[in-house]
Amino acid sequence: MVKPMAKPSSGLVFSEAYLDHVIDTGHPESPERLRAVARRLRESGLSDHFASLTPIADPYPALAAVHSPAHIACVRNIPVTGGVAALAAAGALAAVDAVCRGEMRNAFCAVRPPGHHAHDSGAEEGFCYYNNVAVAARHAQRAHGCGKVLIIDWDYHHGNATEECFYSDPSVLFFSTHRWKAYPGTGDPSRRGEGQGEGFTINVDLGPAATDKAILDAWDREFLAAAQAFRPDLVLISAGFDSRKDDWLGDFRIGDDAFRRMTRMAMGLADIAGGGKLVSLLEGGYNPDGLALGVSAHLEELLATPA
Repeated sequence: MVKPMAKPSSGLVFSEAYLDHVIDTGHPESPERLRAVARRLRESGLSDHFASLTPIADPYPALAAVHSPAHIACVRNIPVTGGVAALAAAGALAAVDAVCRGEMRNAFCAVRPPGHHAHDSGAEEGFCYYNNVAVAARHAQRAHGCGKVLIIDWDYHHGNATEECFYSDPSVLFFSTHRWKAYPGTGDPSRRGEGQGEGFTINVDLGPAATDKAILDAWDREFLAAAQAFRPDLVLISAGFDSRKDDWLGDFRIGDDAFRRMTRMAMGLADIAGGGKLVSLLEGGYNPDGLALGVSAHLEELLATPA
């Protein structure tokens, strides 16, 4: 059990409204995902150690920095879901504001729907409507002067829309471990960025049935040196737990110890130049019980006192 703190150094975004979004009966991206997370955090007492963060009132100016007016208009017109999708982005923006203002070191956004597949199609893509992490990154740069933003995506599925958003942008380093041949079929390791952004996209295909060793070796071999040299002002994590063992939409065998270790390494990268500033956003994870265990392991590490 985490020792109690007088003042939380970590924030948590959660809203009951995130449960209102339903794609279809029996769909894997269901409200039960967040219900399971909320139960786990409540029963373990973890939620008592986080400051509650409220989504900002108007996320649309920040959404417009990433998405087209036509896309935003289409999503806004989707009954119930359009509002919940905007609220998910609003939660991410609230977390970035709190961390960048120095009100807390880090924050986790228990939001849905997820975001890293959302382009400007005007519709749902891969269960996503707005690219929450891309919106958060641009907001950090424009509203808080974060010159360099590191995005880590450990979801089973490649964050294709995030990659596309920053593919020629040297101010954002994007690192993704994933199963290349899974949806959406992107994430070719040869894609490294273009123009001024060449070298600032790092894709690692872990192959089938990836283990803790496979994903941690990818960090050591492909990523850590580049991230340390990049010296990010803010670290964002697209925290997808469909890369965890026993997920319903993935075949990886990654356990909670790997998520703990990746969290610690991400926190270390945030300490290099950014004063520990880190915001983590929920992406995938479709076995509700496994998702809850992965999230709790991740959050226990976020609470750890820096060395």
